Amino acid sequence: MVLTKNADLLFLPLGGVGEIGMNLAVYGYGAENKREWLIIDMGVCFAGSDIPGANLILPDISFLEGQRHNISGLVLTHAHEDHFGAVPFLWPKLQVPIYCTAFTAALLENRREGDFDCRKVPLNIFRGGEKFHVGSYEVESISVAHSIPDSVSLSIRTPLGTIIHTGDWKIDEVLTDEQRFRSLGEEGVLALVCDSTNALCESSGFSEAKVAQTLQKILADARGCVAISTFASNVARIKSIALAADTLGKRVLLLGRSMKRTLALAEELGYLKGIRPFLDEEDYELISRDKVVLLLTGSQGEPQAALAKLARNEKGSIRLGAGDILVFSSRNIPGNEKAILNIQNSLIDQGVQIITDRDMCVHVSGHPYPCHLKQMYRWVNPKILIPVHGEASHLVAHAALGKEAGIQKVLQARNGRILRLAPGEPGVIDQIPMRRIYKDGNLMGDEESLGISTRRKLSYVGHVVVSLFFDGSYGLAGPVKLILLGLPKIDSRGRFLDSLLLKSIENAINNMPRQHRKDHIVCRAIRKVVSSLVYDFWGKKTIVDICMHHH
Repeated sequence: MVLTKNADLLFLPLGGVGEIGMNLAVYGYGAENKREWLIIDMGVCFAGSDIPGANLILPDISFLEGQRHNISGLVLTHAHEDHFGAVPFLWPKLQVPIYCTAFTAALLENRREGDFDCRKVPLNIFRGGEKFHVGSYEVESISVAHSIPDSVSLSIRTPLGTIIHTGDWKIDEVLTDEQRFRSLGEEGVLALVCDSTNALCESSGFSEAKVAQTLQKILADARGCVAISTFASNVARIKSIALAADTLGKRVLLLGRSMKRTLALAEELGYLKGIRPFLDEEDYELISRDKVVLLLTGSQGEPQAALAKLARNEKGSIRLGAGDILVFSSRNIPGNEKAILNIQNSLIDQGVQIITDRDMCVHVSGHPYPCHLKQMYRWVNPKILIPVHGEASHLVAHAALGKEAGIQKVLQARNGRILRLAPGEPGVIDQIPMRRIYKDGNLMGDEESLGISTRRKLSYVGHVVVSLFFDGSYGLAGPVKLILLGLPKIDSRGRFLDSLLLKSIENAINNMPRQHRKDHIVCRAIRKVVSSLVYDFWGKKTIVDICMHHH
């Protein structure tokens, strides 16, 4: 990349800054209207109960669609849903080259949905430690430890300075390339764009080795069947469990499609070397229960995952009961607490012992704790720190750590803010409009276009449809018909709502002079009658629609 006249180096987050998940970062270099853009990650959030019907929240890439021909490519740091899950839905709008590691590529190719066909996507595979060009950008991948294989941080070199984009990372074992970070720090780092997920945690965390030791002890002491629920992508954790089970003469049985699919890919890529073949479900009853370890999905309480089905006794002969143990080798993602607790209570009622990270060291985060963040600052010695990957509280806590460590400039980014990193004084220079985009069935759009806001209101106040039949002189030509959806049928005094509505509607029409019976006048009058009566009856304002028919 060559230094150009009037060039700026910009950072624009379109997701993952001010929220957990849905990570998408954009870097821009060049003069205004001639900038070359580089995208890092393209993830999703999972929609909660406050967004009825939608299952995913996606980044708003309207800005990128307008810059499509100036985008060099998309680099994926790893294959977690919050970093690559939006690719099948958003890539067709941009159709830029994708750069990723082998494990990420394998999972992406396994995720063909709709018209998205990864065989047609220009996938460029790199390994940790390799350097490559994305358009004019010089990018170097740096191997880091995380809870999924092939995770990398990125060094992005430009004529105005080097940026380190950490992605998700932690300091654990030998995976994080400390020496490379130190070397980059010695060369000079303009900006560190860094994971803030654990910035509020006071703990220094445990190592993955400690978790493996704890899980092995649980397996060794168990007198019944042990089930362990973890994220399907945590291949290192699963491998540790499988090795421990083999050492103790136990067999591992996989439950859950995503678990089986991910481990099949991991095996193909050589991540499961030395692991004994997993047990087939049809062989489960042939082995003593104390010799079986169940590895299953559903640690977040997903209703159709293997763990929820096991709690409902919907897995045939595979069951948990008195004397068995269920280990949650995972963290609770915010918003999933109630669903997880419901499953735990169901299994406790069946006599199962539940073990979580509150009880024993059965899980360690894949993100940096404050002591790790400070270590990263010392390694790379950045001039600018930009906290990302977190809600406002995480970002502010991370910023405080950076200031305490003496970093010259700490910038508060948020989705849609355009930050100039160089030249001159770094800071926010603009704000682009942002929407929330949802995947709802086969469609994508905002709340208004998908009808989500109306759907939410319907869930609280119900819906009344009134069908009226008039003759040529606006006399009632047939009975008034009602459809009541989601409303109470009878009140504390024994009155039926539908009867009250029918009587009130007929009276309102009969008391209206025929010369005043125009469609819009009748609709307005009947809507007012229905709304008032329902409010008096129920205390809520329902949604009312009037259908007019003429003979």
